[in-house]
Amino acid sequence: MTSQQAVIDQLPAHLQPFVAVQDYANYTPRDHAIWRFLLHQLRFSLRHSAHPTYFEGLTKTGIGTEAIPRIEEINSCLTKLGWQAVAVDGFLPPAVFMEFQARKILAIALNIRSFEHMLYTPAPDIIHESAGHAPFLVDIDYAEFLQRFGELGMQAIANQHDMNIYEAVRQLSIVKEDGSSAAQDIDAAQSAVEALQDMHVAPSEANLLARLHWWTVEYGLVGSINNYTIYGAGLLSSLSESQSCMDDRKVTKLPLTLNALKTAYDITAPQPQLFVTESCRHLSQVLEEYGRHMCCQRGGASALEEALEAATVTTSELNSGLQIAGKISRVVTDPVGNAVYLNTQGPTQLAYQHTELPGHGIEYHELGFGSPIGRLRAMERCLSNYTVDELKRHHIEIDTDVTLNFLSGICVSGRLVAILRRNQRNLLFTFEQCTVSDIDGEVLFDPEWGVYDMAVGDAVISVAGGSADQSAYPMYDAPSTQVSAASRVDGQTQAQFTWYSKLRKCRESGSVDSTLIQEITAQESLDWLIKFEAFELSNDKALRNQLEEISTHAGDDVAVLINGGLKRLSEPS
Repeated sequence: MTSQQAVIDQLPAHLQPFVAVQDYANYTPRDHAIWRFLLHQLRFSLRHSAHPTYFEGLTKTGIGTEAIPRIEEINSCLTKLGWQAVAVDGFLPPAVFMEFQARKILAIALNIRSFEHMLYTPAPDIIHESAGHAPFLVDIDYAEFLQRFGELGMQAIANQHDMNIYEAVRQLSIVKEDGSSAAQDIDAAQSAVEALQDMHVAPSEANLLARLHWWTVEYGLVGSINNYTIYGAGLLSSLSESQSCMDDRKVTKLPLTLNALKTAYDITAPQPQLFVTESCRHLSQVLEEYGRHMCCQRGGASALEEALEAATVTTSELNSGLQIAGKISRVVTDPVGNAVYLNTQGPTQLAYQHTELPGHGIEYHELGFGSPIGRLRAMERCLSNYTVDELKRHHIEIDTDVTLNFLSGICVSGRLVAILRRNQRNLLFTFEQCTVSDIDGEVLFDPEWGVYDMAVGDAVISVAGGSADQSAYPMYDAPSTQVSAASRVDGQTQAQFTWYSKLRKCRESGSVDSTLIQEITAQESLDWLIKFEAFELSNDKALRNQLEEISTHAGDDVAVLINGGLKRLSEPS
């Protein structure tokens, strides 16, 4: 069995801070009881509505019903399917989550939902991530779809609004799951999310892709409009919504098309409509159709302008292979719409094949970067494709004064001091005493500004979100130490854990301790879940009466849980 640390050590440096180590001893006896109750209940409630692959997948991915699974056990099972598992703390930045997925790694939240939010929690938890996402990885077509989603997702361009919403939703999940949060803190966090959601901001690529992920991977149905089953992890891990979503009078069913991109979602509320895919192949077709129009595949001036509007770090790749990572601050186009010059503002990285070029990190290019794009006059090929000898024949050689006249009218003139090449291609020309001006005489670079590094390439073939080499130019700070489910328990609650432990011992031994059952029946202050487990063992009529009484006076969520549990026990297995 591969250790958690061994899996972590295989990850690139920029992902390692987001991985946590599962300390199994931190789970309380009540945590295991919550897992057991919900897994048994989900198996029961989904027996007719989940796609059959779900139940096959639970077994093959190490997801048992009796206790919270160990991440190492899940990883051992997923390894046989070509995937791995790591533990994480709650919400991840979307691009980080997608990169794990692209690397065929299932990121599983450490925490389990609180006793108070057993029916539904907006925070990622081990029930959702393991029992929801893992099972369908046994389907090769679905697993390939999921990996491809990750590949596109990690390249999607996000804007600052996306990150603001991510932080607000994460904070809301923290205060909701923390049993000590004051009502005003929860209201404030909820209001912050709603205020951001109400802002009229054009959705970014990342936001549109997140919608597609939500309506497929998280809340998807498969089949036909009139005959469907559940495959979305969000539905599979929710006792309430997995049942309510089957009612066509309450939840509209729509065929899955790219129209799903137009439909926003609310992570904190039940969904009013769901989309039905015909098959895994259909899923992949819809994903690729959107992917064809993404900036990472489209390239060109329109992609640069989208990055400019997003005002976040993106990586622009030229046809030479040079990658320019930074915040686009200016895009100059010619009369037919070709990008002929670009500028970045602030820290910028130059890279090749996602590895930072020596000496061209964010410290060196801390104020930004600018370069012409396009072909030169009297040169038939892209400047990147010329050998050193061919360049000399065009009077371009190191330690000489060189003038480069672009078809756009931009002129670069100065002393060429270095040519950076990779794989028989020119990537970067470095000039001293250099002047760069456009066709109208505007100075784009002045000799007094220092050394001028000119990117070599005549077209932008891709613009993707984030930096090119995140080990050298990280996009995200290390995760907060404030976890998503940091529920605190008081002494009275702690005292109840003993009862859960005693009941587990009875269940594992296969015997019923009548004295223990009587003690539980006599104590009115115990968790309803303790009484339910005691009733499950004993079928004691007094305990059933107590549970029915509790369900009539408790909130709706507790009533759904108790009544659903009693129904499961009363029906033949």
